[in-house]
Amino acid sequence: MTGSEETPSFRLAYVPGVTPAKWVRIWNERLPDIPLTLHQVTAAEAPELLRAGDADAGFVRLPVDRTFFSAIPLYSETTVVVVPKDHVITAAEEVTVADLADEVLFHPLDDVLDWDAPPGEPAFERPATTEDAVELVAAGVGLLVVPQSLARLHHRRDLTYRPLTDAPQSTVALSWPEEATTELVEDFIGIVRGRTVNSTRGRQAAQPSQAAQGSQGSQDKPKRAQKPAAGKATPAGRTARARATGAKSAKPAKRGKPRRRS
Repeated sequence: MTGSEETPSFRLAYVPGVTPAKWVRIWNERLPDIPLTLHQVTAAEAPELLRAGDADAGFVRLPVDRTFFSAIPLYSETTVVVVPKDHVITAAEEVTVADLADEVLFHPLDDVLDWDAPPGEPAFERPATTEDAVELVAAGVGLLVVPQSLARLHHRRDLTYRPLTDAPQSTVALSWPEEATTELVEDFIGIVRGRTVNSTRGRQAAQPSQAAQGSQGSQDKPKRAQKPAAGKATPAGRTARARATGAKSAKPAKRGKPRRRS
């Protein structure tokens, strides 16, 4: 290796609400010689970061441009409404969009929910970020609808949230530029999909021959003697029972009475 060659590394972007720690830990265990660097970006910035080549892959929120990016959807989040702890909504375990019709709802500029039309009464202005909107909810001037992970991320003791059953959901996906599907990207895809360290393409290709060997070996094993079906007796069995039955039913011959002599 010359001094001009760069040490290989893997750059992973992720959006707020995603916790990549589990996958990073597995990467460090399997590929300790290849450092993984994390880049937290907003949901709007993530696609542009990947498009510019400043990250190899990223945890993003769908949708993304599928003509440029590959994406593996991972999970869809529960949508919740963030409210003050003394709000009347806290009396219910879950609410619907119709329950928010008379409420002032903030719609921040970084909103990640794909609304046809945001519910409730529009606020006097759109906060720049979800974090700013949470502060306004704490001030008691409106409510906020977000994915549950963002409600947890911006948790405050004076706020709580309730599931919103009929609201749009945000889906988190692993995404990367399709034309930049490198070996390291494939390694990370395998980790995210839960493949074991031995689940490589080479080992998968060898599995059919191993299966064939296993089936051939099973043919060499001696066959077990088949037992007669329940309720059916073999000829030997019938003969044995007949003998036993005959022995039980046989009775000793009766002796005649002795004759008297005249």
